Amino acid sequence: MTLFFRSHSRPRTHVTSTVIGMTTSASVPARPEGAITDDTVTDRLVEANERYAAAFSDPGMDARPVLHVAVVACMDARLDLHAALGLELGDCHTIRNAGGVVTDDVIRSLTISQRKLGTRSVVLIHHTGCGLEAITEDFRTELEMEVGQRPAWAVEAFRDVDQDVRQSMQRVRTSPFLVHTDDVRGFVFDVKTGLLREIDPA
Repeated sequence: MTLFFRSHSRPRTHVTSTVIGMTTSASVPARPEGAITDDTVTDRLVEANERYAAAFSDPGMDARPVLHVAVVACMDARLDLHAALGLELGDCHTIRNAGGVVTDDVIRSLTISQRKLGTRSVVLIHHTGCGLEAITEDFRTELEMEVGQRPAWAVEAFRDVDQDVRQSMQRVRTSPFLVHTDDVRGFVFDVKTGLLREIDPA
């Protein structure tokens, strides 16, 4: 798999993933006790971006990922993909959603990634303790009762994370829109150890 192979033909600028980290509230610096503030989490992110931009210089990259790989993963805040996979700015396309499942919209993004931006490999990453294991498709019915309209999308809940990875791999491999389906690999990320466990597609 080409995920960890580098043959860079253009200047690289290393950017850590902590500039605007997707973190839990426990990692946000606490305000002094009794302090009165009207700012929001979004305000803090904007302030962080201003600090980032002050030191930013154009790395001179285009939109084509250096490693020609697209990573599809869950949106869970515990997954720091760049750090976990040893990736740098410009290395890959990252597509994230609830569960990291391959939906029609993921196929849309992968199709553009492959056909217009040169990626050839696909890495799928689910993880232990996923929130989709704790809900069911009944969630759609609950929403319909609350708002008066049934969602057009499926929840894609699952009970067996390994099997769901296999299903996602199969959806990629059988999509008529994707031109590169020979290098599709699936993994489960352990949120307790930080290790990936590869899933046999069979």
